[in-house]
Amino acid sequence: MTDLLSYVFMQHAFLAAALASVVCGIIGSYIIVRQMTAVSGGISHATFGGVGLGYLLGFSPLAGAAGFAVCAAVVMGVLKEYAHQKVDMLIGAVWAVGMALGVLFVALTPGYVPDIESYLFGNILLVTSGDLVVAGVLAAVITMVVVLLYQPLLAVTFDEEYARVLNLPVKMLNLILLILIALAVVMLIQVVGIILVIALLTLPAASCRMLTSRLWVMMAGSVVVCLVVSFGGILLSYFWNIPSGATITLVAAVVFGIVLGMQRCVKGRRRGISG
Repeated sequence: MTDLLSYVFMQHAFLAAALASVVCGIIGSYIIVRQMTAVSGGISHATFGGVGLGYLLGFSPLAGAAGFAVCAAVVMGVLKEYAHQKVDMLIGAVWAVGMALGVLFVALTPGYVPDIESYLFGNILLVTSGDLVVAGVLAAVITMVVVLLYQPLLAVTFDEEYARVLNLPVKMLNLILLILIALAVVMLIQVVGIILVIALLTLPAASCRMLTSRLWVMMAGSVVVCLVVSFGGILLSYFWNIPSGATITLVAAVVFGIVLGMQRCVKGRRRGISG
């Protein structure tokens, strides 16, 4: 392990994984409790349009992804609240348009398009010091907003009608949550990629959801699970020379399967005892 940490790219990978774990634990818990998995998937896939635009116009694809992610979040939030459109239709439209624009922009980009697969499938071993700075800023912003708005977001998360009775700005809080999800997606793109980002956002939090109903406990547990999953995936991908994004996702799926199996066993024993 000490030898691995002597490599700069491995240091960057573990630092990126630690920052990503904090974001996954916090935002992933909201996604699971609010049942916003599909919405998050729509936002994540829409970012490919921004990646393609970045390649076409010659600026950072990650910056383009951030712009598209926030725009997708705002569009879905505004239309849901004011245009009364069905959520599943909005998700499908945003998902399809974002991916289609990305494919079109990449096709129109002259010459060879480098590293496109790293944006689609992730490669945490290629994270640079500049990427870490961006990830650190995003993690700090997300954490700070959640800490400042924890109680209002908690009320909206578990009971929107009760939050309205308390005269909380429910529409604004929902929009803020969507934007936080968008920022989390952008941060995770280089860890597991656009295609797999939704898995890392949801599987650790879903594992912890089966063990607790308290949001802050769920967040803390999800951070720990994400750390284990990410570090384990990095090590496996390094030693076995396999894609890091897919490996991290599969480790998260294994952990989820283990927790699910344990929960089923416990429930089965309780039924047997009561019977």
